[in-house]
Amino acid sequence: LYRRYALWFRLRKLIIWLLGVYIAIPFLVKLCPAIQAKLVFLNFVRVPYFIDLKRPQDQGLNHTCNYYLQPEEDVTIGVWHTVPAALWKNARGKDQLWFEDALGSSHPVILYLHGNAGTRGGDHRVELYKVLSSLGYHVVTFDYRGWGDSVGSPSERGMTYDALHVFDWIKARSGDNPVYIWGHSLGTGVATNLVRRLCERETPPDALILESPFTNIREEARSHPFSIYRYFPGFDWFFLDPITTSGIKFANDENVKYISCSLLILHAEDDPVVPFHLGKKLYNIAATSRSFRDYKVQFVPFHTDLGYRHKYIYRSPELPRILR
Repeated sequence: LYRRYALWFRLRKLIIWLLGVYIAIPFLVKLCPAIQAKLVFLNFVRVPYFIDLKRPQDQGLNHTCNYYLQPEEDVTIGVWHTVPAALWKNARGKDQLWFEDALGSSHPVILYLHGNAGTRGGDHRVELYKVLSSLGYHVVTFDYRGWGDSVGSPSERGMTYDALHVFDWIKARSGDNPVYIWGHSLGTGVATNLVRRLCERETPPDALILESPFTNIREEARSHPFSIYRYFPGFDWFFLDPITTSGIKFANDENVKYISCSLLILHAEDDPVVPFHLGKKLYNIAATSRSFRDYKVQFVPFHTDLGYRHKYIYRSPELPRILR
């Protein structure tokens, strides 16, 4: 009887402690909005671990060069440039200057903007680079400031400026070759921020591709399946308002109203991170926007049975046809 009582006492103590932590976290987030910003960016989660980002060949990217660019003073970002598979033999042993000159070859270029957490060397990202390279695209990707081996503090403004700097760097070397922008997950927010700015200055990309996009960061946070506080009283005040206070909006739904280029949205029905209905909602907003009246807007869903979830659309055998 004594042992049972002691066990129950310890269990009750643990439950009370866990309940206290559960209740304390919303107040901690409210008092320190920077915590919520870190949870949005997850830039401190560097997976896969123990890889040398200076050596993309270690990830099977033998026709890839690692660069470092400087968008602003005290900010340095790491960039990978993968040439089309047709140039693989020519790329062996070449230096950065050769890769930069190769952007002027008669191949289209995709600027890939990855989502939160991890680095440009993430497994699913590397697999997508390989697929796009095999289809004849240059793929240029980078880690935003504060991610991977890039130097600086993360912010929505900073991420967007990094993307703008890389886009201008590509355009200065790619001549008349088409340049497409591909954003995934949180990267869709960077992508629409970027393309809106490009359209406003009348230098739009040739197309925008959004993979697993959301409408805006508040709706994404509210709909996120992993949000254990979504039914917590005052959820918006405790969790969503600090995001806004930190200057994080990623307002895809507003940005698409100012974008004037072809738009392709890809979304898996079984996406557990960004709910499918948010991608569909974004498409409906874009499809009725006056800014797209002269451009093609297409939404491609991937059935649940395919199992592509949040980051495996690159596996689709239909992807080459869709992109063409």
